Amino acid sequence: MNNEADTSLEATLSRQLRTTRERLGAMLGRSDEALPPRVLRRTLRELQNVADPTVSDVEGGRRAAGVARWYASATPEQRQDCWLLMSEQFPPDPTAIQAAHAAYAAARNTDEEARAEVRLRKAFASPRTRLLQRFAAFPEGVRFLVDMRAELLPRLKQEKRLLALDAELEDLFSTWFDVGFLELRRIDWHSPASLIEKLIKYEAVHDVRSWADAKNRLDEDRRCYGFFHPRLPGEPLIFVEVALLKSMAGSITPLLDEEAEAADLDKATTAIFYSISNTQPGLKGVSFGDSLIKRVVEALQHEFPQLKVFATLSPIPGLRGWLGKQAGALLQDLLPRARQALAREVGDAELTAPALLKALDDAPALGEKSAVRRWLLSSAARYLARELTPDGRPLDAVARFHLGNGARVERLNWLGDPSPKGLRQSYGLMVNYLYDLKRLDRHRALLAQGKVPLSSTIESLQDG
Repeated sequence: MNNEADTSLEATLSRQLRTTRERLGAMLGRSDEALPPRVLRRTLRELQNVADPTVSDVEGGRRAAGVARWYASATPEQRQDCWLLMSEQFPPDPTAIQAAHAAYAAARNTDEEARAEVRLRKAFASPRTRLLQRFAAFPEGVRFLVDMRAELLPRLKQEKRLLALDAELEDLFSTWFDVGFLELRRIDWHSPASLIEKLIKYEAVHDVRSWADAKNRLDEDRRCYGFFHPRLPGEPLIFVEVALLKSMAGSITPLLDEEAEAADLDKATTAIFYSISNTQPGLKGVSFGDSLIKRVVEALQHEFPQLKVFATLSPIPGLRGWLGKQAGALLQDLLPRARQALAREVGDAELTAPALLKALDDAPALGEKSAVRRWLLSSAARYLARELTPDGRPLDAVARFHLGNGARVERLNWLGDPSPKGLRQSYGLMVNYLYDLKRLDRHRALLAQGKVPLSSTIESLQDG
């Protein structure tokens, strides 16, 4: 790169990294910035008017609605400038925090400690909180904030200055969307068409192929439930699809078969949660799943007292990627006899990881006695049973969700999902997580100790 190009790049980066405070102080704007200083100052004044503590929440909400109308027609770059103003220009007062902290330290173990703690808590409250609360004061305000956060989340890695705004939004959403404010509602084929359309749109596990597919999932022998919030009417925040069967399901294919006979609900003893989908990216970090499953179990038990087993039929989305990185190390751990069996089947005397992974591409053709099939099942059991993140949580995202809710890894299912997506994610493997209602707390305690709750079948399988 020549010197002229270097200089141009440095100038561009300098403009991108300038704080809004620096840009607000500039006399003239630059044509390549989304909002010149003059417009930034006007936008800041409007945001300050929204957060003005001397006006009522009603008036603040009216002003916030005006900003939201401008925002609706703003460009992505202009919106980001608005986020930066919210994030950088409405922080807590560091002087007030420092003084309150000193007062609290001086008041420790005295009669004034409680009052000093209250003052310290208030000092940490930022004007940004009041600003965002004012946006929630107009009818569409909560929808506006949820959508705004969904839009800014992908920018956080590149734009760390937005982290304060994101954290503030997540904290507020955790309060506003507390499960105590949510309504559990059954969704069926007689629900409004607009709601069923949203179910089709938001389904994240098994794509809904048609209206006939949707009807199959909402028929009388199935159950579908969603959590709803009064400020987002007609909008499920998360939903779960349930099949009522006589035994634990090992394949998704019959559950999605539109021509299959309806299940006999009088003989159903098992509830299979086969799809759980969050619908609002802007609510990332706000957990609904644990409460949703508990509430759904209660609803099902009330309607079908004979139900004894509550389990999932779940994908293993991280398996193939993990195996692609760890296959070599896994092969090194094999006993000589197991390596020889694999080498014979693969036709590779050296038994390299690439050759073995290539053999897995034909997983549907592997018979029950296949050494490659046994190795894949053993590796998948090991992945679910032992692979944890640095903070001690299951590495696989779906496992993290269900095990965090108190389930245990119950059973692996060969070709549980033979669809292109299933083969791409996990060579077709699916897993049952069992919700043993009497042991949920015990399983959570085990997981907190870094021990994944497992059935005896999974325990024996991971060792080959």
